[in-house]
Amino acid sequence: MRKQFLFATRRVLVAGLISGAFAGLGWSAPAAAGPATGGGSFAASYALTLAGVSIGAASLAAKIDNSGAYALDMHAKLTGLAGVLVSGKGGARATGVINGDRAIPASLAVIASTASDKRTLRMSFAGGAVSAIEINPPLEDWDRPDRIPVAASHRQSVIDPLSALLMPAPGKSLADACNRTIPVFDGATRFDVVLRYKGTTTISQGGYTGPAATCSARYAPVAGHRPLRSMTKFMVENTDMGVTLIPVGDTGIYAPWRIHVRTTLGMSMLQATRVRIEGLQAVASRRDKK
Repeated sequence: MRKQFLFATRRVLVAGLISGAFAGLGWSAPAAAGPATGGGSFAASYALTLAGVSIGAASLAAKIDNSGAYALDMHAKLTGLAGVLVSGKGGARATGVINGDRAIPASLAVIASTASDKRTLRMSFAGGAVSAIEINPPLEDWDRPDRIPVAASHRQSVIDPLSALLMPAPGKSLADACNRTIPVFDGATRFDVVLRYKGTTTISQGGYTGPAATCSARYAPVAGHRPLRSMTKFMVENTDMGVTLIPVGDTGIYAPWRIHVRTTLGMSMLQATRVRIEGLQAVASRRDKK
């Protein structure tokens, strides 16, 4: 049981760092955005829970300039019993540019550590494809015969899991912003996160008041995974995953308010407790017109 708990909390930490809570995976509101007049910043604080128990906290901060270039930072730390058992913390930074309804990544850097180990990841992108990867220390057991090989084509037309948290949808409705397939490459595995619109709700807490879209989520592995592994099968069959998205000002960009994923130990959740939006105006809309 303790081994299961350690495994689950490590995955929640990674999820909080680089992809919300999609079990180590990977990520709308009002109508059309108006004319672009500048950039700004978005910041959110999140609580991490597992089976209803607080296990940590995370923060997400995005800066977007008036050309659509973005820098996205996320930090997470396990606390309470999870912190005692795992002592996990880490941070991630992604850069890129918003172009129409896509975030095009340029770089990703991740550092995650526990009491017993530390790992760093650096990825560079060019034209939407991965151009360089550095993982230190290297991943263990990567040559297992039951693992689906990652080919060069699997590194094309992809997004890193942190940039995937920014979802541009200029001029789209809540349903249209939610309905998307996100092609993620996390440095080792290629998978899709398939989002589908479920409904609309209203949020009034933590510094945000307004509409939000609720989306279901499915995990679809492509390469780098072990299809016969029990956890892979569990995630492929998992229908209890989803995200609630809120608009980032008038940019036509959406970000997660809540992400939930059913695990073998119960529900894991990344829930915003406070949001701050400053000076953000229709960046995605303007980039879409270029």
